[in-house]
Amino acid sequence: MLNEGLNLTNNRIEAKKGITFYELIQNKSPNKIKDIAICKLNGKYHELTEEIKEDGIIEMVPFNTDLGIQIYIRTLQFIFIKSALDLFKDSKITIEHSVSKALYGEIKKEVPLSKEDIKNIKNRMIEIINRDIPIKSIRTTKDHAIEIFKSYNMEDKIKLLKYCELKEVHLYELDGRYDYFYGSMAYSTGVIRAFDLQSYESGFILRRPQSKDLDILTDFREQKSLTNVFRETEKWLNILDIGEVGSLNEKVIKNELQDVVMVSEALHEKKIANIADKIFSEKDVKIILIAGPSSSGKTTFANRLSIQLRVNGLTPIPLSLDDYFVNRVETPKDENGEYDYESINALDLELLNKDLSELLDGKRVEIPTYNFKKGEKEWNGRFVKIPENGVIILEGIHGLNPELISKANKENIFKVYISALTQLNIDNHNRISTTDVRKVRRIVRDSLSRGYDAEETLKMWPSIKKGEKNNIFVYQEQADAIFNSTLVYELCVLKPYALKELEKITDESPVYAEAIKLISFLSFFKEINIDEVPKNSILREFIGGSCFYEY
Repeated sequence: MLNEGLNLTNNRIEAKKGITFYELIQNKSPNKIKDIAICKLNGKYHELTEEIKEDGIIEMVPFNTDLGIQIYIRTLQFIFIKSALDLFKDSKITIEHSVSKALYGEIKKEVPLSKEDIKNIKNRMIEIINRDIPIKSIRTTKDHAIEIFKSYNMEDKIKLLKYCELKEVHLYELDGRYDYFYGSMAYSTGVIRAFDLQSYESGFILRRPQSKDLDILTDFREQKSLTNVFRETEKWLNILDIGEVGSLNEKVIKNELQDVVMVSEALHEKKIANIADKIFSEKDVKIILIAGPSSSGKTTFANRLSIQLRVNGLTPIPLSLDDYFVNRVETPKDENGEYDYESINALDLELLNKDLSELLDGKRVEIPTYNFKKGEKEWNGRFVKIPENGVIILEGIHGLNPELISKANKENIFKVYISALTQLNIDNHNRISTTDVRKVRRIVRDSLSRGYDAEETLKMWPSIKKGEKNNIFVYQEQADAIFNSTLVYELCVLKPYALKELEKITDESPVYAEAIKLISFLSFFKEINIDEVPKNSILREFIGGSCFYEY
């Protein structure tokens, strides 16, 4: 556990110019030094290795925070990469995606990776952690950084830097090994506590603790359906000949992106058609439930799935769970006394199941429309009846929750989980978080269609994340089909819209660090024209111009 009393309210000390943040903490609070990830001074974040150059009150940010745990994970990754390359000098290491609070990756080398190799890498990591080696922060020219990565034969990093507009590059050095990471690093290897490295499929799983207790690892649970989707997306990227951002930018520079857009959209359409075929082949399906986290593209997906179902001779009847909210005064409240709209009990489950039962019995049913301004359901003469070949499409956050549909209506259900499961990475050592892509999507949509600026969107995210964790992610493996809505080229389109909003956030904002992180990774993408995006693309749900609806 972290030291007693270590929290943001008492983690403040007065700045002292001329020494590093590390030296100041070591002098003032030596018992806390291993617990501090980064410092904040006058609205800006500073790594512990930096020199203090102005007066003020320093806020020490521990590892047991959202920002701190990201620094912990990044540091653990660097130690792993260093250890693996110490033992297998010419190997190629890729950090690919997240699975069950762990990172999955692969090590390509002459002799295939073995369990004994994994054991040796782990022992090397423990040795490096025990030595408590300082991690140096180095700024150098882009050309010099390229020369370093040429000596390592790291083509992914060479391409990344070749096509970016940076003149100066921020590198980290650990015991003679240089690398690039977008985001801050801990001051030394000795801060790492619990971790594990184990063999998994053709690669490895790098496990880490959660922020609430850095001494305890969470249980690893296989997510086979999700893993299969990542495998499928990797196959798609191979078809497109795009491994990471550098190769994507190369396509943009060479005017080859139209082909990338067309093939990406065709792969989406083929996958949607496959799901429609699967639904049709099961014959008895009468209710299709669609669920996914925020900014997954659920609405566009539902529209495109409807078209494919019609091709198969089915008649889709769209319904929205949003119309089945209880009246606002009946909405349950959370632990803070605020309305909990994310709770399944915020839905009128009794009415929903009554309407579904009557629809499945062939009856004509009046469906409510929820008036969000008044916070009440209204009946405006919207009657629905399911034809003989009809299927109900019901989309909403609770679509996968087993409590949604009563036993009487559970016979003929098909569940679809949709999310933007990013496989494209910045480079082999820097993955793009699925959550970060959804944040960018949401920032763009909120600013263009809902009147929210980026700061408001990022402030809302913890609440969104909590709702997703409790109501979506726990059920994702129960889906009959999973659709990955990510598009390899989308950040090239979203970049200018997102940057315009993110750059408005000042260093006084509580989400400033998050904004800087998003700006940092977006800066690596070459922009492309919005006209390249087809009107039926899921991307149109965020940038506008969709053929399915207006905003």
